[in-house]
Amino acid sequence: MTTQTPAPAPRLYRDRFTLTLDGVFVTWGWLLYSFNPSVPLLAAELGVSNAQAGLHGTAMAVGAVLAAALTPWTVLRLGRRAALVGAGVLIAVGIGLLTSGWTLPATLSGMVVVSVGGNVAVSAAQAGLVLHHGRTASAAVTEANGVGSGIGLLGPLAVGACVAAGWGWRPAVAVTAALALATAVAVRLLPEEGALGRPRRVPEPATARASRPPGAAPRPASRLGVPGPGTSRPERPASSAAAPGPASPDLSRDPGAAEVRARADQRDSRSGAAAAGRAVLASRWFLVAVVAALALENATTYWATDLVRDRTGAGAGIATATTAGLVAGMTLIRFVVGPLSLRVSPARLLAASFGVAVAGWAVLWTATSAAVALAGLFLAGLGYGAQYPLGIALLLGAAGGATDAAQARATVGGGVAVGLAPFLLGALADAVGSHTAFLVVPVLAVVGGVAAVAGGRAWRRERLGVPVAAGEPA
Repeated sequence: MTTQTPAPAPRLYRDRFTLTLDGVFVTWGWLLYSFNPSVPLLAAELGVSNAQAGLHGTAMAVGAVLAAALTPWTVLRLGRRAALVGAGVLIAVGIGLLTSGWTLPATLSGMVVVSVGGNVAVSAAQAGLVLHHGRTASAAVTEANGVGSGIGLLGPLAVGACVAAGWGWRPAVAVTAALALATAVAVRLLPEEGALGRPRRVPEPATARASRPPGAAPRPASRLGVPGPGTSRPERPASSAAAPGPASPDLSRDPGAAEVRARADQRDSRSGAAAAGRAVLASRWFLVAVVAALALENATTYWATDLVRDRTGAGAGIATATTAGLVAGMTLIRFVVGPLSLRVSPARLLAASFGVAVAGWAVLWTATSAAVALAGLFLAGLGYGAQYPLGIALLLGAAGGATDAAQARATVGGGVAVGLAPFLLGALADAVGSHTAFLVVPVLAVVGGVAAVAGGRAWRRERLGVPVAAGEPA
């Protein structure tokens, strides 16, 4: 009798490509965690209501929707490297508009431009990491988000220091422009190959070509893909696609030809999806989890400062700085959960993270001192930090070869979440107070947790025994 030694867990390699693309997440993390806590300060500065200030989330959503339409086209036509470089320049331009604006329309316009550039950059970078790293994608994406939130941890502290010095929030947010341009230069110096090149359309399956009537136009390719150095989806040799087979009978004279041909097309579609490792229902559930995660994070980072001020009586600088507790928790868990996701079910980790978020919310919601509020935000961050990177890695892994298309859907869904959650919570805070308005947070967490569990179960049904890029999700 022989014993079988378990295969070692896959290892994440941090090469130049990975470290450079981490700069995209550093840039975006600094923006989110320096600007979002500044929204209550901006509202007071411009003399607008919380709901009106929450429109900056809506402006981010508009930019995200535009980016979702723009990213696949840009990556296909210009290549991933050019898309990342152009997005970096666009972020810098938008930051200039945002920090120099002294009216609500001016700051909203600047945020739209920043959001377009930021979402194109993050979307292109995340899909590139998934293509580049293959089975270790969950660790790569989670770690990249961890690096971003780690540097972003300094954002709330920088805002608090600038406010305490009498400079306001603008100088701290302006640092985003320098980070964006530095990252654009670094990406431009990378070779335009592999996951940074132009994606190629996946060729039509041989079975579909054989069943197509003579003279009929080929069906358009449905997904984009480009083989990266770490991908586990090698291209099929051309010889196998062109291998001779038995001649197909002429079905055009058969009364049941249409039905036979339709069934053949269905078989081709199923075999194509299976070859790509696509799990349609699972990807939809994971998309819901991603949207819930983004809604949680942005609603909290926008209005936690206001909640802490109201409940604890802390000053603006101290209340803003407590958001660093949330970012600290997010950073810590991302460096833990990335390697852990290579050994433990990512879908279960995702579901557990929403439970941790509810526990952190409970501490924050009942806090009457800044120290307890800081502890609650840190605990909530331990949940929040795992949600988006695990969710997006699972979503992209379930998409098979259609990573850029799946990322575009996530960008649209996330844009809606970012646009609605801060605005609705701000409007509720105007009506019933920030304390009562924060009851929205656990509701969103429950929705995300249910979606994570359902996504893992759907994956088991759809792709039993086939590992996804994020590891074995269920």
